[in-house]
Amino acid sequence: MALKKKPVTGMRDILPVEMQVREYVMNQIRDTYRSFGFTQIETPCVEHIENLTSKQGGDNEKLIFKILKRGEKLNLETAACENDLVDGGLRYDLTLPLARYFSNNGAQLSMPFKALQMGSVWRADHPQKGRFRQFTQCDIDILGDESSMAEIELILATTTALGKICPKNGFTVRMNDREILKAMALYCGFSEDSMESVFIILDKMDKIGMEGVKAELLEAGHGEESVEKYGTLLSETGRDAAGVRKLGEILKPVMDLSVTDNLAHIMDTVLNVADTEFNLCFDPTLVRGMSYYTGTIFEVSMEGFGGSVAGGGRYDKMIGKFTGKDTPACGFSIGFERIITILMDQGECNHKEREKKAYLVEKGMDSARLGEIMKRAMAERKNGVQVLVSMMNKNKKFQKEQLGKEGYTEFVNFYKEELKKN
Repeated sequence: MALKKKPVTGMRDILPVEMQVREYVMNQIRDTYRSFGFTQIETPCVEHIENLTSKQGGDNEKLIFKILKRGEKLNLETAACENDLVDGGLRYDLTLPLARYFSNNGAQLSMPFKALQMGSVWRADHPQKGRFRQFTQCDIDILGDESSMAEIELILATTTALGKICPKNGFTVRMNDREILKAMALYCGFSEDSMESVFIILDKMDKIGMEGVKAELLEAGHGEESVEKYGTLLSETGRDAAGVRKLGEILKPVMDLSVTDNLAHIMDTVLNVADTEFNLCFDPTLVRGMSYYTGTIFEVSMEGFGGSVAGGGRYDKMIGKFTGKDTPACGFSIGFERIITILMDQGECNHKEREKKAYLVEKGMDSARLGEIMKRAMAERKNGVQVLVSMMNKNKKFQKEQLGKEGYTEFVNFYKEELKKN
């Protein structure tokens, strides 16, 4: 039987043209984040299955690529359930591995610790445009800082990076707080044990609109008075810092004013400091599905793409699951694959960091002449030029067209007969 040449469903081969864009974007992100003081780390792609299924990853825990035990530990005859066969899985994000990493290495790290991670993650999801089963995430996290400085730095760093990568695309940072979400629902009369079901429906706002959300809340058995009050509060709340502070006054019976004051302070500071142009707004319907979020949450939407291109928030309880002691933590992740999709759709494929030149050598060149050509290439490389030395194809025009797509702008032809025309 012939071997399969196509990649596994949901995974893909990346051609040189796209790889060039990916490297450019990754370098821009890395350099920007380092300028903000973030330190790059790396964690294994395989995590303990107990960590991955600890009820902190929301729906992603249903999408884990699980790994069978190996050797003598894999005993099909005595296995009573799946847990007897599995001991690991591919990471579905970079946040949980970071929490484990910090718990294991915290004594050797400076505090607060500003971490930068870039790597592949895996989810057994339904593939679609901009969504794959193996994809790259670019995360920054600040661990050990309970102040709003963490959120401010994360937003400034991420928006600076996005402004460099996609200067033609306007984008909006939407913000909320899990405590505000809960307080709004309590204020409108929803019971505390119904919060998660309310938020699941609210999270569909972008798809079904306010009327759709209200209809589903009623269908789920929630009281009409609560649903109407909730809809009115969501619709009438202002989207700027002043609106956040006004909401805080409304919610005083069920929430401390410090929560809305903190969010408004973050918004004011970011708008006052940021160099990049973008919109920043409070979005009381923003939920974010991960159950590990405990406070501030944020997402970035961009012109030219339907979904979010970045997101994150505060998760102050996750590290405590490993150490027994809670540690303040906040992170922001850029949807790398979605950014690449936007750039490729726009034809932004000619990013190059240095001159690229191709030496095309006619086949049959004598060794002495070939040695001279190679020495010339080495000298140019020493001066910072990227030089490809390749045998000349029969269809030279097509060869140059393909190399042009990879960013080569200058071609030097070398023939056995020096007077031969190009």
